[in-house]
Amino acid sequence: MANLVLYRKYRPRSFFEVVGQEHIVQTLKNAVAMDLLSHAYLFSGPRGSGKTSLARLLAKAVNCASPKEGEPCNTCEFCEEINQGRAIDLIEIDAASNRGIDEMRDLREAIKFAPTKLKYKVYVIDEAHQLTKDAANALLKTLEEPPSHALFVLATTEAHKMIPTIASRCQRFDFQKLSVPVIVKKLQEIAKAEKAVIDKEALQLIALNSGGAMRDALGLLDKILTFHSIFDTQKGIGADAVKDLLGIVDLNLIGDFIQLLLTKKTSEAIEFLNKNLEEGMDPQEFTKNLIRYLRHTLVLKINPQLDQMFASELTKEQLERMQQQAEQFDEKLLPSIVERFMEAEQKMKYSSIIQLPLELAIIESCMVGLPASETGE
Repeated sequence: MANLVLYRKYRPRSFFEVVGQEHIVQTLKNAVAMDLLSHAYLFSGPRGSGKTSLARLLAKAVNCASPKEGEPCNTCEFCEEINQGRAIDLIEIDAASNRGIDEMRDLREAIKFAPTKLKYKVYVIDEAHQLTKDAANALLKTLEEPPSHALFVLATTEAHKMIPTIASRCQRFDFQKLSVPVIVKKLQEIAKAEKAVIDKEALQLIALNSGGAMRDALGLLDKILTFHSIFDTQKGIGADAVKDLLGIVDLNLIGDFIQLLLTKKTSEAIEFLNKNLEEGMDPQEFTKNLIRYLRHTLVLKINPQLDQMFASELTKEQLERMQQQAEQFDEKLLPSIVERFMEAEQKMKYSSIIQLPLELAIIESCMVGLPASETGE
């Protein structure tokens, strides 16, 4: 049997194993412990933030034969069935591919029957915002008068697309992106469990490029451990190995590039770009990260007090450097620089020389604010 990928192997089995969503976990544990369950929940948040994992945990906790303070025991037959993925009373529906009226009508018919074995029949509907209008209306009728043995968990990455009448009948929880320190700590635990030695800087690099999603972070870690031999993982894997394998652009490198733009060193900036491209840097990944960096810098220039907006994405040192660079930029010129690189990103898709739009954006950005005598005008 093939080994499980890391995000499945280390999927939380108890509420206390869930990281970064403490406000939700505590509320759900209390609801289970005090028997104050809602018949329907709406889990909203970014992809990879743990919505479906927490939905399964809730299904396990409400059906556990001997829960303790809201936590499932993980030893009773009902917990075992859910852990092994063979509980027929836990029904997971992907609304992206089962979004029609017929599927919801089938659900309405099936829900009338009592659970086969568990106490509750739990329906987890993922990407619930993709249900068609007719399907959503059919689901609404079920949510208005649900049987006592049914519990719904609707998960969505786009809560604003949910029909308000459905959302109003659910107890809503908003999941957050995970911060870099939280992801790094979890990655360290998993690396240790896998008997792999990985530098903290390398784990930070993975966390920074996961977009705040634990699932994506584990996917990147899985790829690294799969590529490297047992000898490598025991000897130690550094940040350079992670960058080379995953094609990740280090934000410190972006910071160095921004500094060249700040000091208007056109030649050095173009040389810097091409040197890194020759060494294997992905130009589109570089541009994507550059624009994100510039956007953060722009926000900090407008209001330095908004630095906490980016605390989950950056290390303390990176945030401090970004704040220093924001202070050096001209507030009137920075938006035009951002626009130039956004335009370059679009033009790169059709350019026969992929870095040419970037080179032009560098030249134009370094010329911004220079006297006419220096620009040749």
